[in-house]
Amino acid sequence: MTDIPLRHGIFLPPFHPNEENPTACLERDLELIQWLDRLGFDEAWIGEHHSAGYEIISCPEIFIAFAAERTKHIRLGTGVVSLPYHHPLMIADRIVQLDHMTRGRVMFGAGPGLLASDAIMMGIDPMTQRDRMAEALAAILRLFRGDIVTETTDWYTMQGARLHLLPYTSPHPEVAVVSAVTPSGGRLAGKYDLSMICVAATNPFGFDALGSNWQIACEVAAEHGRHMDPARLRLVGPMHLAETRVKAFENARFGFGRYLGYLNNNQPRFIPPPGQDALEWFVENRYGVCGTPADAIELIERLQEKQGEFGVFLHQAHNWADWDATKRSYELYARYVMPHFSRANRPRAASFQWCGDNRAEFSAKRQAAAKAMFDKHEAEQRERAATPRPPKGREAW
Repeated sequence: MTDIPLRHGIFLPPFHPNEENPTACLERDLELIQWLDRLGFDEAWIGEHHSAGYEIISCPEIFIAFAAERTKHIRLGTGVVSLPYHHPLMIADRIVQLDHMTRGRVMFGAGPGLLASDAIMMGIDPMTQRDRMAEALAAILRLFRGDIVTETTDWYTMQGARLHLLPYTSPHPEVAVVSAVTPSGGRLAGKYDLSMICVAATNPFGFDALGSNWQIACEVAAEHGRHMDPARLRLVGPMHLAETRVKAFENARFGFGRYLGYLNNNQPRFIPPPGQDALEWFVENRYGVCGTPADAIELIERLQEKQGEFGVFLHQAHNWADWDATKRSYELYARYVMPHFSRANRPRAASFQWCGDNRAEFSAKRQAAAKAMFDKHEAEQRERAATPRPPKGREAW
């Protein structure tokens, strides 16, 4: 347990199998955000992708606008806008508009673009993406502050560019950068005092890089006279929960194979040994959780032991299970995992224990009070019986 109150959310790429109705899938994503809002989740981050078939949200800002209208409390972030694909002024304008329209519930997540296939379709050399992200991010932060920006790069030009509508949130919405394996996200977070989202916190590559990338961010921040706030560090991992591990595995066999196939179709990441059950192998290697709320708690505490303090655990939203079982998974998390880390039930447990420890004393006093009441009632009845009643007239009543 740490001193930083752990918050909870999801990172929604999303992952939708090719054989399903895509329109219904998008509607279900919106319903999921509504469900999480009712359950008390703190935030949801929405992805941007343009190829490979499964991750079918191409504009997180449009999705956020719809989701904001259907929810009351949950914060909504771009997870992420791929900066090399957009002119920085256009990104800044869209985020500021959402900031106003959501009354400050929007968060701005930025990244270089994960899928090489997206960049190649636009004629962008993947080797340039991280440098372009850094250029765009610097310009966007200046625009958020109200600066006038004039600069020319090899991919965009700004001539006296400024925002004619400044952010609703002061000084601007929370800005987060993604970090997976390379140190680029950590370097930018440290340089500009930004939040970090470690999207690969439980996978075989990201788990080992997690500590080093955060350390890089802390070192760069120190060079600029700042301190990185671990409350703004978010770790992402996949999980599916049920009442028992057996039931969780039964649920997850609905879609886990397609999920793993999609990930490996883009880049070989999770290759089970021949003849071994893929889901069992995945869980045994601690790449994610398929089990009970206790297993979810164990995973998060393992991340805390590895990383130290962090602010938010984000479920990597997926479609391992069907819709009803998926909603049940998030409900179990809200009922049992969230209060474990918030310690909300400690006073209740202490009160329960106090009552149990003093049960004999409290029972004796309650019984004595009840007996006294019976005795009082019987005495009053005897007194009434002993008083003669007039035979007639008003006095008889």
